[in-house]
Amino acid sequence: MAVHYYCRHCGTKIGTITDIEADRMGLFFLTDEERQEMVLPQEDGSVRIQSICEECQDSFEREPAFHQYGYLIQ
Repeated sequence: MAVHYYCRHCGTKIGTITDIEADRMGLFFLTDEERQEMVLPQEDGSVRIQSICEECQDSFEREPAFHQYGYLIQ
């Protein structure tokens, strides 16, 4: 299974992990609500994980008010 990580704020692709078993990813630690929000199964059998990239994380640390916006443009 391939897992693709994307930033939930700016849409940038963070990276891809191939040939990993779902059990090894630790997704069972997420609540059902977190899983629905962050883990998006794709039609091709891969999984898209909504995460945060370093640039957006840095932006939030510099400007906490950015948390009120759903999408950041970089």
